[in-house]
Formats: sequence, structure tokens, C-alpha cells
Amino acid sequence: MAGGGGGGEDGDYGFQIAPMVDVVFVLMLFFMACAGQQIVEKELGINLPSGASAPGAPRTPIIVEISADGQVRVQGQTMDTPVDKQLPALRAWLKDKIERFGPEDPVILRPANETKHERLMDVLNAAAAAGVKNLTFS
Repeated sequence: MAGGGGGGEDGDYGFQIAPMVDVVFVLMLFFMACAGQQIVEKELGINLPSGASAPGAPRTPIIVEISADGQVRVQGQTMDTPVDKQLPALRAWLKDKIERFGPEDPVILRPANETKHERLMDVLNAAAAAGVKNLTFS
């Protein structure tokens, strides 16, 4: 066979690698596409609201403002007189909130720059007497 089609003398072409590589690539593509179709079930951690306050629930801060003249306001409501050292209204209000909602709610004290330290101590004593456990300054 003179000028044949590229085969040997008996027409044997030998091992052809190109078609084999094509088949392997098609198989790889098929399995990769199938692997992407797998559905993985996962659990969603959702915190649903409930009537009772959960341990990890966000807390509502109680803001106690002390003016320079000694006037104490809680959530915008005026408590006691500026000269009353015992602050009975503040104690009763804080104690009521703690009994109803628990001692974990933060109490934030916001004294004015000119507030006397004596008045600040009066407010701290009233908070301690009411059972406040979480107190901070801002």
C-alpha cells in the first residue's frame, strides 16, 4: 500500500491516546456535575421569641440620669427630690423592675459632669439596696 492513510503495513494504527483523553474528560465532567447536585441537609439555629425572657435574650437597659443639681431621672421619669439621700422612689422602681424582669437588665448611670460624688453614692446605694447586679456608667 503506497501512500496509505497513515497506518502500518497491515493497517494497524496502534494505541491512540487522544480519544482516550476525550473519554476521561467527559467522564470527569459528568461526575463533577453530579457531585454539585447533591443536597446537603443542615440544621438552622433559630431563636424564636417567647413570652419568658430567655437566658441569651437581649436585655433592655435602664438609664438613670443624675443632673448637676442632684435630680435623678429614670427613663425620663423624675424620682425623689434632689436632697433626699435615701431615694425611696428610685429603690422601689428598681426593685419592681428586678422582681418583674430579673436582675440581668443593665442599669446605666449617666451623671452630669458637675454631679457631686455624694449624690452619685446615694444612687449607687439605692441600686444596691434594690438588688441591681448589672451596673455600668456612661
